[in-house]
Amino acid sequence: MIIKSIELKNFRNYESLNINFDDHTTILYGDNAQGKTNILEAAYLSGTTKSHKGSRDKEIIKFDTDESHIKTIVEKNDREYQIDIHLKKNKSKGIAINRVPIKKAAELFGLINIIFFSPEDLNIIKNGPSERRKFMDAELCQIDKIYLSDLTNYNKALNQRNALLKEMIYKPELKETLSLWDEQLISYGKKIITRRQQFINDINIIVKDIHSKITSGKENIEVTYDPNIEDIFFLDELVKNKEKDMRFCQTSVGPHRDDIKITVDGIDIRKYGSQGQQRTCALSLKLSEIKLVENTINDKPILLLDDVLSELDKNRQSDLLDNLIDTQTIITCTGLDEFVKNRFMLNTVYKVTNGSIELITEEHR
Repeated sequence: MIIKSIELKNFRNYESLNINFDDHTTILYGDNAQGKTNILEAAYLSGTTKSHKGSRDKEIIKFDTDESHIKTIVEKNDREYQIDIHLKKNKSKGIAINRVPIKKAAELFGLINIIFFSPEDLNIIKNGPSERRKFMDAELCQIDKIYLSDLTNYNKALNQRNALLKEMIYKPELKETLSLWDEQLISYGKKIITRRQQFINDINIIVKDIHSKITSGKENIEVTYDPNIEDIFFLDELVKNKEKDMRFCQTSVGPHRDDIKITVDGIDIRKYGSQGQQRTCALSLKLSEIKLVENTINDKPILLLDDVLSELDKNRQSDLLDNLIDTQTIITCTGLDEFVKNRFMLNTVYKVTNGSIELITEEHR
């Protein structure tokens, strides 16, 4: 699968843009704050309906305008698809596939699979559990529509339960209805726990080989799922923590508090690893994500790299670039030195300047 082109109207700092992408590597370079990342954001949004930054639609629309449009042409299994996303300041976004509107955003998931890699991902190890849950959910929602549905329903039930807990301060009699939301949390939560466990098991098998190669066989990584609660004890823990939940007006147990544990040679890398080790583990995780998607869908995902190379030393740059063979990759950077030093093939290069692009070279070696 590949993204062939993207057309933008009133998106971030772009009034109008039409850009074609190379089947292999497209490099967007230029100074900071010129609009390079905005193009990657549009690509990610086209595959997932969401900004990788978590931005709301009205924050994405160009200042002083009310609507924005993204038209993305993708190719998958020798077929072309047109994805249109219409963003509006005060209404829900509209989405169409081949000019046919879809009712649910979930219908778009899986048409293309996108992996976004930014400097923030290098902190996935040392940051809080929410970052590692995001790592699991971002990929699972693209490759497994059942998981997407279960997670959506779980979050709805969680939000309703938390709202009820707050309302019970003024209406204690509502306590009797709490069990209704407990049932939904348990039903969807158990499925989430099971699927996340399978996902991490699969990742762990793949990441071992990748990490071993990156560290020249010197380190052995282990990635394990660290659930907040075992599925068989979910009901018991909800009951046990009911008074606590009522006191703090939030649900204290469930997969919304899950984590991932990463160890290297038996040592918890988050607590005791050096910054270099943590970054190497994060790089290994992202590379294993590419391989997992490939194994799952029998196709390569699209990789978006947002100024990541500047954050890596020479060896890790080489490790990353060596893994991009036959994977469509769109890369942002402030200069081309990293690629020249690594003797990397520069297929298509654009210079981005203040919301406009200039084609610099194609198939340059």
